[in-house]
Amino acid sequence: MKIIKSFRLVLVLFFGSVLLASCSKSDSKLGTDKPKIVNLAIWSNFVTDEMLEKFEAQTGIHVNVSNYSSNEELLAKLQAGASGYDVIVPADYMVFVMNQLNLLESINKAQIANIQKLDPKFLKMYFDESNEVSLPFDWGTTGIAINRRLYKDKLKGWSDLFENKTLAGKFTMLDDVRETLGAALKRGGYRLNSIDDAELKAAKQTLLTAKKNLKGFTSETLTGLVNGEMAVAHAYSSDALQARAKLNGDIDYIIPEEGCTIWVDNLAIPKGAAHLEAAHQLVNYLLSSPVQAERASKLFVAPSSLEAMNGLDVSLKQNTGLFPSEESLQRCEMIKDIGESLAQWDRIWTEAKASR
Repeated sequence: MKIIKSFRLVLVLFFGSVLLASCSKSDSKLGTDKPKIVNLAIWSNFVTDEMLEKFEAQTGIHVNVSNYSSNEELLAKLQAGASGYDVIVPADYMVFVMNQLNLLESINKAQIANIQKLDPKFLKMYFDESNEVSLPFDWGTTGIAINRRLYKDKLKGWSDLFENKTLAGKFTMLDDVRETLGAALKRGGYRLNSIDDAELKAAKQTLLTAKKNLKGFTSETLTGLVNGEMAVAHAYSSDALQARAKLNGDIDYIIPEEGCTIWVDNLAIPKGAAHLEAAHQLVNYLLSSPVQAERASKLFVAPSSLEAMNGLDVSLKQNTGLFPSEESLQRCEMIKDIGESLAQWDRIWTEAKASR
């Protein structure tokens, strides 16, 4: 009798362990043991696989990456209810817009130790004076890139680009209303954020004239410059300088004599982010001095970290495409929110793009 009871006990324990193992496997399939992830929406060519692999190795968190080509595209996705983003990288004025629309989470600064290493001049800027919803990531300019293998003549500014018939079918402009209409305004000697009717009318005519010679509008200039698809491109400094590195210095990057955009990109967390803790870890990692220095040397974006800046090689610090002179920066302006006037800008932009 004792033998039978003992046998029954063994059977109970055996099948119980099998059942528990089965439940464990089933639970895993149901998602109770999901892998750690964080979803990053960022400009193309702004982070490397190696950087994200190091983050995963350090934290066990895998980074899913998606790209966008303009601040307005990112805004449209958020307004349309796009879910799944945990960290985004909007430029200065777009932080202001998104915050006004209540699209951003407050950042828990206690979880971002690398705030202490940021350059104070990039903190408390007009678009987020308390840095409640954003932290500065990097900065740069938007000027003109020239493939010297394809175009050898002098080019000093927007007028040389917009009205140059020898470049017909050989140059591109950014597919971005604020950048491109802003460049047309600077060509006329106007402010980058003008809402004056007469100035906008003149800028529209500048775009219409340029459109006759334009190869097209694109915000993906890096590959085109490297492959010789365009001789000259309206381009972000980071793309132009990456192209220069790939072509052994045969790409020139200039700040137009009339001036151009200076931008500050920021790390932010969209409202309703599903992985808040992981988002804060990623933000802190991207602000670390090693990552900031690596991005400066490989991706040619100027760091927001003062510690990273101080540690850069002298040759990199002397790169005037990456770090323009104070004289050049005096001609640059930041894009700012223009409120209801954006509708007028959009109308001009649509008409200019549709013209033949």
